[in-house]
Amino acid sequence: MSLNIPQLLRTHGLRPDKRLGQNFLVDDSHLERIVEAAGVQPGDEVLEVGPGLGSLTRHLAAAAQRVVAVELDSDLLPALRSVLADRPNVEIVHADILKVNLSQHFSQPGFLVVANIPYYLTSNLIRHLLEGALRPARLALTVQKEVAQRACAGPPEMSLLSLSVQLYGRPQLVHHIPAGAFYPAPKVDSALLLIDLFEEPALPVESVDVFFKLAKAAFAQKRKTLANSLGALWGKAESAARLQAAGIDPRRRPQTLSLTEWGALLEAVS
Repeated sequence: MSLNIPQLLRTHGLRPDKRLGQNFLVDDSHLERIVEAAGVQPGDEVLEVGPGLGSLTRHLAAAAQRVVAVELDSDLLPALRSVLADRPNVEIVHADILKVNLSQHFSQPGFLVVANIPYYLTSNLIRHLLEGALRPARLALTVQKEVAQRACAGPPEMSLLSLSVQLYGRPQLVHHIPAGAFYPAPKVDSALLLIDLFEEPALPVESVDVFFKLAKAAFAQKRKTLANSLGALWGKAESAARLQAAGIDPRRRPQTLSLTEWGALLEAVS
């Protein structure tokens, strides 16, 4: 089932685009592990983000009822279509995933998302997928190993990424993928990040925008105390008072707060 990615690139006169973070996963054992870990079943619908040349898409198509593969790079489309020509259950969509209305491609929530994504897209993609009208049941994201570790971190190592992920679901790092499994090989190892989604966000839906406003202000200056970093919103004295009202020491730093404490702060400011 293996694809000869270097040969396929040469045949179509292509080169991996570093600007788009194109490193194609070519090792079949890891491709199979991703499909297995994502829990793809014969009746499932799958959204694949960034199918590239179709290595993973072919495995997904063999396991799922239907695959919607969203690819941004128009140069890859002829090769991708040729690879998937014998897979009638795959729909190829040429688009920027951040601009795709998923309700045009899925009739109900509960689909699976599988993606091999560059670092710069991770947070924006997760929010786009989880704040839409149709929400998936699970995300299986191949990301840089460090990104997966950050997404799973708890206090005192919280980050805007871990908060963004854990607001919507339960993350776990389930599989390491060495750099040598990709072509061309990136400089760092990757990992499969699995996110099983909650039925509802861990904080009230109506407070999500306020939550991200607070979190972004806090982590914009994460070396400072919360009283100082949130002072950009209300002034230092007012920030300290609101933090104390939430039972949070104003001298703490944002990476030490749990999601529960962010919820208490939201109550205090609303």
